[in-house]
Amino acid sequence: MKLELSMVVQGCRLGVLTGLGRAGQHSLEVPGCLLYTRCGTVPHLTQDTLHTLNNLPSVTQLTLNTLAEHQEVLEEFKEGVRKFAGLHDTVLYCSLHDPATSCPPGHITNKTVSVWGSGGRIELTVAKFMALQKAVQPDLYQSMADGETWQINTSRKRVRKSVDRTLAHLDECLLLHHKTQELSGVEVLGVVEGGDVLEERVRSARETAKRPVGGFCLDGLHTAAMETHLRTQLITAVIKELPEDKPRLLQGVGRPDEVLACVEAGVDLFESFFPFQVTERGCALTFPFNITTDPEAAVVELDKSEAAVGQKNGTDNPQEDQTKMTPFEINLKDNRYREDFSPLVEGCGCYCCRNHQRAYLHHLLVTNELLAGVLLMLHNTAHYYAFFTALRGALASDKLDHLKKRVLEGPGKGMSGEGDG
Repeated sequence: MKLELSMVVQGCRLGVLTGLGRAGQHSLEVPGCLLYTRCGTVPHLTQDTLHTLNNLPSVTQLTLNTLAEHQEVLEEFKEGVRKFAGLHDTVLYCSLHDPATSCPPGHITNKTVSVWGSGGRIELTVAKFMALQKAVQPDLYQSMADGETWQINTSRKRVRKSVDRTLAHLDECLLLHHKTQELSGVEVLGVVEGGDVLEERVRSARETAKRPVGGFCLDGLHTAAMETHLRTQLITAVIKELPEDKPRLLQGVGRPDEVLACVEAGVDLFESFFPFQVTERGCALTFPFNITTDPEAAVVELDKSEAAVGQKNGTDNPQEDQTKMTPFEINLKDNRYREDFSPLVEGCGCYCCRNHQRAYLHHLLVTNELLAGVLLMLHNTAHYYAFFTALRGALASDKLDHLKKRVLEGPGKGMSGEGDG
């Protein structure tokens, strides 16, 4: 796995992550995101439905909290999650936790971390963690880490212990990794912890960079943990300690405005759980990102009252409720859409926007039809990945400021972006 940078613009790194997969045949453009799944499946979508979308990420994210309770089955199966879940022609990345699900704090020890499956808490030692990786057979995975330092008022002593534990876990994981034949050719991503303590963040990054890891996960900086300004400050300091030729994956950040700020701070990769959260709220992503000057481009001016709803619900409060709307979406359960016969986003090429109207989505939601989740997930996923495509295009054409202005205008003030074409 190698990161080949083509240019750096305003701190943003544009390039391609090559040599992905055990045969090295896959690549992923950066800045970019992973394909979010639960137990190997994108929520609401079958594989056939998912692949009606273009430009899907080449890396699929699996999470141990959804796989740990199936360890015995996977060990008996012996051929890994790829074949077990019918995941073909994709790179598998295994993370510790599901970014869309919060974990109860207080279940970390010097030797164990805990994940939460449908049956409750599962305690993992390094040996059990590595046995799971052996059964899952990913192409790359996040090392075991103590990331429980994001709560307000976490002491410096606790943060220091988190960094020490995470480094110790990494060393043990690497030792077992090199002894496990089934993990030959698999990359390990080291985890950078440190809470909101700058000195510990820097120490964690510096020490992790000394280990033979393929890349880095920046943990404990998610939307619910801290304000945007502090997150950017910490990321900027951490990045200075990391080698330029290895990717940096930021966990738990998905909002478009926060993605833009973190890309400018030097982050390469993100998790794509945000469209799922929006879908679960019965909402649709409509934020604008199209910066083309082509007069033939399909654009639409959204109702300014929708922006007012979004602006009211978007805050920079680090403890905000993650079930609340953001300024980047519309709530289709609202009665205003009962007779709105326009697509979710004019010009979007996803199946939902080509075939259905807002009024139909409103009907499906208020009658609790399962099809609502399918159509919304299709659109939200297409819109979100198109945003990352637009971001890379803006960097390549030196129009990042234009893109930022368009995205941060919010729905109802700018023109629509184009979805999956």
